[in-house]
Amino acid sequence: MTTAARETRDTHPRLDHSTFDPLKVRSDFPILQSKLHDKPLVYLDNGATTQKPRQVLDAIRHYYEAENANIHRGVYHLSQLATERWEQTRHKVRNFINAGEDKEIIFTRGTTESINLVANAFSRLSLREGDEVLVSAMEHHSNIVPWQMACQGSGATLRVIPMNDRGELLLDEYEKILKSRRVKLVSVVHLSNSLGTINDVNEITTLAHAHGAKVMIDGAQWVAHFPTDVRDIDCDFYAFSGHKIFGPTGIGILYGRRELLEAMPPYQGGGDMIASVTFEKTVYADLPSKFEAGTPHIAGAVGLGAAIDYVTAVGLPNTAAHEQNLLAYATGRMCEIPGVRIIGTAAKKASVLSFVVDDPPMSSHDIGVVLDMENIAIRTGHHCCQPVMDRLKISSTARASLAMYNTRDDIDCFIEQLKNATAHNHQRAVKPTATPLPTSITFASPAAVSTRAAAEELAADFELLPDRDARNSYVIDLGERIPHAFDRLKTMTERVPGCMSEVYLVGRRSPGKDALEFTADANSDIVRGLIAIMERLYSGQSATEILTFDIEGFFHRIGLDQFISTQRRNGLAGMIKKIRTLANDLVSS
Repeated sequence: MTTAARETRDTHPRLDHSTFDPLKVRSDFPILQSKLHDKPLVYLDNGATTQKPRQVLDAIRHYYEAENANIHRGVYHLSQLATERWEQTRHKVRNFINAGEDKEIIFTRGTTESINLVANAFSRLSLREGDEVLVSAMEHHSNIVPWQMACQGSGATLRVIPMNDRGELLLDEYEKILKSRRVKLVSVVHLSNSLGTINDVNEITTLAHAHGAKVMIDGAQWVAHFPTDVRDIDCDFYAFSGHKIFGPTGIGILYGRRELLEAMPPYQGGGDMIASVTFEKTVYADLPSKFEAGTPHIAGAVGLGAAIDYVTAVGLPNTAAHEQNLLAYATGRMCEIPGVRIIGTAAKKASVLSFVVDDPPMSSHDIGVVLDMENIAIRTGHHCCQPVMDRLKISSTARASLAMYNTRDDIDCFIEQLKNATAHNHQRAVKPTATPLPTSITFASPAAVSTRAAAEELAADFELLPDRDARNSYVIDLGERIPHAFDRLKTMTERVPGCMSEVYLVGRRSPGKDALEFTADANSDIVRGLIAIMERLYSGQSATEILTFDIEGFFHRIGLDQFISTQRRNGLAGMIKKIRTLANDLVSS
């Protein structure tokens, strides 16, 4: 190690966590000290990404300020220093997961790219028509779609390990599938992001190897919570992401057995993955460079190395015990709330508390919005696990996911605000109505002489609202004014695709007019409010106006652009697409 590298390493203060104290850990994370409207941040979305300690932020900043250069081949000091930092992190990862050698550690952009790398390269090496790839019923989309693509390209078949209602894999059924000896690779999650289930990956691997199959483990959710030993698991591949373990985004790891990585073809071509190139032939570099084409995320690796140093110093056995106690406490408190049902009740689970509100129903999206108004961050939706939702016959869940810096105070705040939200939801559900719910639908009448005029009236209303919370509350209020037609619409039309909440919309040409009118409803209060806005803007207006109106710009203007992106999957983007399709059909006809 160079003197400069040693000095760089020693600039980061050593930690003393001989006795684990979540408050001491919490003080290392600047963002956890923040407030919104004088409300402290309660961050319970660690399954999506973890926050970053000061030690990681300092390491990244120091790299850019004092060590920034491209790695490999540079003869000058900075390049050699950056290369050394890069390879130091590789060695840290090897020790962290107990791999056999540094060459078995491949840097990627994250778990998703790691799985895609194996799906692409292993399928080219080993998958043929008639072969099978086996995934589990609880997989994240990133451990389903790459294998579907690999099977489509090779003629292999994708099969699924079933699970029970508790969210536990049926290993007897798994073994039956393996007995055909057609399974070439099994790819399963170590800890489920949607259910919290801890899978017995040692048993899964042992059974697979006994029947001639290789095994890949998605460890994205696992590595920040428990020690990882790939040689004890005896898996062939293991993947995880830096941002799930208190490191930066855009950096991840693939562990692979050396003999498999050497046999597999490269995933990408380019600089640094070659030994020599002519126009006639390319000779590929040895491991690990063979799978690391192009300039990598060097600062990301520096940050990942600092994150591994941090969790190692804190001690994963200590944090695991704390988190398990916290999960048990949160589960007990969740049971205090009438109408709440926990999704994922496996005997062995960790870090994840997913739930739905059944009685009276409350959409997960609404739960997330209401808690956000109290500066409580949870995740809502299908969590990139749509097959899990389909298996359990639900459309989405709300999810609180834990990390070592969470406390019982976080849980208490979350539970009390969830109690308030469900109590308010119950009051609204039992409120007597002056008239019975409609048995037929009514199309919304024009709210103004044109879409632009309606937009100006709405904008004037929103300009009076001081902040996002006030705007969200106003949207919910708007939703309460539209007729309840959800059950009726559900029998008439298909669900609007791309929405985590259930949205149904029907439209028609306005009688005697060259205009489009429509009606819609949803199982989410906030989405019903968005429907109210869309009806005021569009229903009864000309198709041409609908198609030319800048709806994205309008939502930005009124401060609701957080709802507009397709990625939000809240229903609005799907409704806009369907309304525009109806308008296009009207113009064409």
